[in-house]
Amino acid sequence: MSRIGKKPVTFPKNVKISQNAGIVKVEGPKGILSSRLPEGISMTLGDGNLVIERKSDERIARSYHGLARTLIGNMVTGVSTGFVKNLEISGVGYRAEVAGNTLKLALGYSSQVQYPIPKGIDVKVDKQTAIAISGIDKQLVGRVAAEIRALRKPEPYKGKGIKYAGEHVRHKAGKSAAK
Repeated sequence: MSRIGKKPVTFPKNVKISQNAGIVKVEGPKGILSSRLPEGISMTLGDGNLVIERKSDERIARSYHGLARTLIGNMVTGVSTGFVKNLEISGVGYRAEVAGNTLKLALGYSSQVQYPIPKGIDVKVDKQTAIAISGIDKQLVGRVAAEIRALRKPEPYKGKGIKYAGEHVRHKAGKSAAK
């Protein structure tokens, strides 16, 4: 039995969960999310909590048990509180600004990099070097943060680039340290 899968998903009073033909719909104060339940997985809705069960003990059903519980738990968290990823920009002349539905980044290239912000994502720039990405879909927030970070990954010699807040970049010694 999956340790994660057998934990019930608790949700607050302002979140409504419904199921129709294998599609789980979660509504909350921040928005609406929906997802399809994998084959062999069912859900039982109780008072204030939700239990994910598998119909058989086959390998594929066992592997989807914990996954389905985690995805539904993330949807409940997203519509009630939301998710935030923070990025930090370091480097001389490196900066960011939001203009409409576009994130403009000066990252040491010959021209500015323009990243279109997807629907459902909020991007805030603080002090031109701190980016906060927020939204209700955890997967989308993480993907957008990873795509922005990939525009200029932190390099190992001076640490210039875009990194996650709290990420530690190991520094390498330069040529002069080898002597």
